[in-house]
Amino acid sequence: MNKAICQSFSWYKNIGIILDWYHLEKKCKEQLSLSLKGRIIRNAILDNLMPLLWYGSTDLAVVYLEGIAKDSIKNMVALEKLIAYLNRNKSYIPCYAVRKELGLCNSSAIGEKMNDLVVSERQKHNGMSWSKSGFVSLATITALKRNKENDKWFKEKEFDFKLAA
Repeated sequence: MNKAICQSFSWYKNIGIILDWYHLEKKCKEQLSLSLKGRIIRNAILDNLMPLLWYGSTDLAVVYLEGIAKDSIKNMVALEKLIAYLNRNKSYIPCYAVRKELGLCNSSAIGEKMNDLVVSERQKHNGMSWSKSGFVSLATITALKRNKENDKWFKEKEFDFKLAA
């Protein structure tokens, strides 16, 4: 998936892809719930792990996870999955603290909200099921309308492509 996303944006060299903080935290909580013996141990591990990830110290986070006492682990496979996930996504885990100080976004909330507005709301609330081509067509037309590009598109068969921050 990461490869496909990166290839989709490879034409624009100034785009940086990051792992959304909300989803990173959620993944850690879920995998540690599966991995560890009880919520008290899980929460103690999370209290130490999440600051490491917040500051982009993925290598230290992996070392920390690898050092968890064996008697605290109920499912080593789940813990290994989390470690593999962090290693696989290391290049997409920035220093979220710096991004926050710079006023940069650490989440995909805006993108997810736009997806809700563009497509999901219509599909979910009306119980609709769509083919891939129908979904893409609906998303395209709805995005054109929301961005006030529909007149230009239907008259000139082109639109102004703008990158938003």
